[in-house]
Amino acid sequence: MANHAKRVREELSRSGTTVTEAMYGAGFNSSGRFYETADQVLGMTPTDYRAGGANTEIRFAVGECSLGSILVARSERGVCAILLGDNPDALARDLQDRFPHAQFVGGDAGFEDLVARVVGLVEAPAVGFDLPLDIRGTAFQQRVWQALREIPAGATTSYADIAKRIGSPRSIRAVAQACAANAIAVAIPCHRVVRNDGALSGYRWGVERKRTLLEREAAA
Repeated sequence: MANHAKRVREELSRSGTTVTEAMYGAGFNSSGRFYETADQVLGMTPTDYRAGGANTEIRFAVGECSLGSILVARSERGVCAILLGDNPDALARDLQDRFPHAQFVGGDAGFEDLVARVVGLVEAPAVGFDLPLDIRGTAFQQRVWQALREIPAGATTSYADIAKRIGSPRSIRAVAQACAANAIAVAIPCHRVVRNDGALSGYRWGVERKRTLLEREAAA
């Protein structure tokens, strides 16, 4: 599936290639199988993928929490980004880079409730998050992210353990890269993955934020 995912994206990126041509070029022998898996592989329909998410409306807002600035974004399918950092403008640019052709809409008053729930998750990550997520990534990334969501609050695991859990024991580096590519902080708890010796390794939003989240979970 991972090879199919890569080939689908490559074929759809070729100028002048139709969706049907991309389907057969990626090795699918039937349209039924292709469209059955396309949403999982691409995170959206093939047409929307080619348009860079042009048919996607994303509401977002930037706020503050104890870990600094936080950006929360939601599509019609669910929360598609929770970004942490020190610079609100940089967070907004990060979101735009992920969805270069999406239609962005500032969060309204009702959106503040969602932001408050996400901030609550950051302040007390052991509580969990039961809102729908719009998870977009390759098939391999999605396997990794699903495995991350199965790690209990207060527990940690290693990149090697995650690789074994998803049936790819030699893909330790790819697992680390998938963790680094995660754009839904805390709700997809990549902060619970540590090195084999238990030391804290790199975290997309800074090792100190990772340490704080783990300390909060341990205290809970």
